Amino acid sequence: MKNIKKLMGFLFRQEKETNLQTKIIKVSNGEMTIKLTVQVADTQKKRDKGLMFVEELPENEGMLFVFSGKTYDGFWMKNTLIPLSIAFLDSDGKILKILDMVPCHEDECPTYDPELSYYYALEVNLGWFEKNQIKEGGLVKFN
Repeated sequence: MKNIKKLMGFLFRQEKETNLQTKIIKVSNGEMTIKLTVQVADTQKKRDKGLMFVEELPENEGMLFVFSGKTYDGFWMKNTLIPLSIAFLDSDGKILKILDMVPCHEDECPTYDPELSYYYALEVNLGWFEKNQIKEGGLVKFN
């Protein structure tokens, strides 16, 4: 719980509700650590928009979804133009589940449900976790 309060204070230092903060986080598989630049989606409005309409995501960039508490919801790819991989994290940044997601341009889109509770979600380019040998059990460090 101490880590959540520390992280929330770190992430909520922003000027406007609509601006996305950019942070550098570290993703580790226990043997190596990769720096990743993320946009922080820490309000419902920012989480709802996510990476919709983004045409390209640079190699070591992504989006970190921050929730105020434990959540169970899935993600969908409505109006998302690029394929993504998503990791669902516990309150300490441990990767609980990784899913691959494809763009959806239809009226009805599938939901990618991790079927577990989580506090954060991290979206990156499709295959980024696999390419960097990051698996379930890996760790995301926020500072």
